[in-house]
Amino acid sequence: MTTRVAIVGGTGKLGGVIREVVEAEDGYEVAAVLGSQSDLAELDGADLVVDASTPAVSIDVVRAAIDRGVNVLVGTSGWSNERIALVRPLAEAAGTGVVFIPNFSLGSVIGSALAAAAAPFFPSIEIVEAHRDTKVDSPSGTAVRTAELIAAARAEVGPVESPHVDQRARGQRVASVPIHSLRRPGVVARQETVLSGAGESLTIVHDTIDPTTAYAPGIRIALAAARAARGVTIGLDSFIDIGVRTRPVETGAPVSDGDVSGQVASATSA
Repeated sequence: MTTRVAIVGGTGKLGGVIREVVEAEDGYEVAAVLGSQSDLAELDGADLVVDASTPAVSIDVVRAAIDRGVNVLVGTSGWSNERIALVRPLAEAAGTGVVFIPNFSLGSVIGSALAAAAAPFFPSIEIVEAHRDTKVDSPSGTAVRTAELIAAARAEVGPVESPHVDQRARGQRVASVPIHSLRRPGVVARQETVLSGAGESLTIVHDTIDPTTAYAPGIRIALAAARAARGVTIGLDSFIDIGVRTRPVETGAPVSDGDVSGQVASATSA
């Protein structure tokens, strides 16, 4: 049986990579390619919706898919745990599945898992992430996910130490972790998690060099998982055995500071 896939944001950078993977993968076909301004009625007839749009559009795409009883795979950034928690009851009531993937790169997922595993042992942790200058949101979804995993891993020892966070130059706090975002030409994606303690520090770095080859394996895993998903699932690590134990993140936990959840809350309640 062939799965008909509608890709929202299919003409963008990530959407283009997803489209190439869907077209090359047995058992899938591209049923529709939508832009950010497209009529979401074009989702009709799809068996699976893939959202690679923008943070402002993503919530409408997810709701439209749920309203149609269609599972949706979300690759768009800007979804904190608090925002995702607003979607959970909608998906459960409709009997559909919503899979949120902050990053399709296997290396990035492993890097975040390693950071979470090390987090209880270091009192000071900060994240520096860099993306191309055309990325419209910050911090990145990967950085937010990493911070939330770190906070969950530190549940028994408490939040990280982040002095002087009242100063804007100290970054945006997510789950008590300062995140510093760089947007500049000449870079695809890079994240550094710097963990510091008395007399030492540990830096975990991940670089995306070629999105097509880096994301394709993760996209294939996520597509297969999204077809059969029910309820809300977060992270590619939910579908692969990394071999690193991390405490699961509970959606809806008050772990994010200064995100844009209010924008989605109003959209969801509209």
